[in-house]
Amino acid sequence: MAKDQMTLPTFRKQVSLSPSLSALDGKDLVVPGDVITSDTGFMRGHGTYMDEEKLTASVAGEVERVNKLVCVRPLRTRFNGEVGDVVVGRITEVQQKRWKVETNSRLDSVLLLSSVNLPGGELRRRSAEDELTMRDYLQEGDLISAEVQSVFSDGALSLHTRSLKYGKLGQGVLVQLSPSLIKRQKTHFHNLPCGASIILGNNGFVWLYPAPGQQDEEAGGYYTSLEPVSLSDREVISRLRNCLLALGAHKVLLYDTSVLYCYESSLPHQIKDILKPEVMEEIVMVTRQKLVEQEG
Repeated sequence: MAKDQMTLPTFRKQVSLSPSLSALDGKDLVVPGDVITSDTGFMRGHGTYMDEEKLTASVAGEVERVNKLVCVRPLRTRFNGEVGDVVVGRITEVQQKRWKVETNSRLDSVLLLSSVNLPGGELRRRSAEDELTMRDYLQEGDLISAEVQSVFSDGALSLHTRSLKYGKLGQGVLVQLSPSLIKRQKTHFHNLPCGASIILGNNGFVWLYPAPGQQDEEAGGYYTSLEPVSLSDREVISRLRNCLLALGAHKVLLYDTSVLYCYESSLPHQIKDILKPEVMEEIVMVTRQKLVEQEG
């Protein structure tokens, strides 16, 4: 007869997490219609509108203030890309001299044939022969990492993979989260000490994969290793995936430090137990405490 496992919630001392991001009427989180401030000295930013000389929220989210500019960052939103953003996307269509890429934004992004590295690192104009062999580089269903090169007038993104750190993704796990949870950093490629690597796409797509070995530079970013992944690597990646889902469910900002602290906090538990509500809450609380101690 199978034994039922039961975990009792543990009492922990509550810590004050972070100081108020904005001193506007003491509000951090707002819903549509909430008055953010009645002071006329502030400028109206994204997610706000003026109602009877009062700055009012038009979306549900977090109030952000930069000097006199006030905006509301939505908690749930589609990805609004900016030049230089790192994204993880999936090829949805092969068209003439371009690929269409799903990047969690309102419109499909575009990856032009002229914006990719050719195998061998050749720098030359793309010919009709290159156009005919586009499916040899990327085809429908392939996952890629890329950088936003420009934004079209309708909001669609133009991508490029002209660096060896970008290109086709091989073996790993894709985790889809809200773009608002990804913290903007100088680099979004991290080799974690636990033995796995992570790409934190600004568009909310996070890619987990085994720590890379020697990179073949002549492949131009399109070489994918199909060697078997060891059991220990698969367990680390599975644990990281569940940690990301736990952090996402509790709206914790995702960056290399928060992911690593969550991973360390989850080690006393089995991988499958991390997604249990009571265990998830305990792990996230410990992670938040570590982040507060680090910032303090």
